[in-house]
Amino acid sequence: GVDYVFHAAALKQVPSCEFFPLEAVKTNVLGSKNLINCCVKSGVKKIVFLSTDKAVYPINAMGMSKALMEKTLISETRNENNLKTKMSIVRYGNVMFSRGSVIPLFLDQIKKNQEITITDKEMTRFLLSLDDAIDLVLFAISSDDNGSIFIKKAQACKILNLAEVLLKIFNKKNKIKIIGTRHGEKIHETLATSAELRISQDHKEYFKVPSDKRSLNYKSYYDEGVKKSLVNDYSSDLAKNLNNKELEKLLRSFSDIKNLL
Repeated sequence: GVDYVFHAAALKQVPSCEFFPLEAVKTNVLGSKNLINCCVKSGVKKIVFLSTDKAVYPINAMGMSKALMEKTLISETRNENNLKTKMSIVRYGNVMFSRGSVIPLFLDQIKKNQEITITDKEMTRFLLSLDDAIDLVLFAISSDDNGSIFIKKAQACKILNLAEVLLKIFNKKNKIKIIGTRHGEKIHETLATSAELRISQDHKEYFKVPSDKRSLNYKSYYDEGVKKSLVNDYSSDLAKNLNNKELEKLLRSFSDIKNLL
């Protein structure tokens, strides 16, 4: 009786996955494969899997397990027994104001007059609202597609600037402390690789990266490749970075901020 499934369940706290990588594999890879099997067996029309920028050039166990989740779904779309169930992936960065993300941490530190802790002053991250994340999922579910990755063209900012703007909004003078990177933490995140962008389709606010439909016939990989010129990765340091004025305008538009002022 279920037509659509949105797979958001995951073990996604980076330090936890670093210490218990097999648990990340069990939940994010094997658990996802179990879900695909159940959906196919039950005749679900479409599944949308939620992935993360940490799956791109992964340096931590969480990102590696999410990358394998993506590969698992794409491989299942090649199985002729699964054709009645369409499958897609959406990939985005941290959702602003979500549990465990940096803005609620900064707000709590500001409220308690504590030092604001930043791991690296050059660190950048993509900015995505909850509405943006939902719109991306709805765009993917509405597409009659199988095996593609849908990516939001998100803006980004320096985390240091984010902290400075929040202090300005609340007229606070908390000290900012640089504490060093955590287990498996990147300075910049990447939403789409150069290789993916070379084969992607542009849908205004989104990139659509179609899956590779070639078979395991290795000869085809020698006969034909991608001839398009190289492009830059879509990373948080190379994407549109908001300045402090733009960042303040964006933050003040959220009810989470308005309700605290």
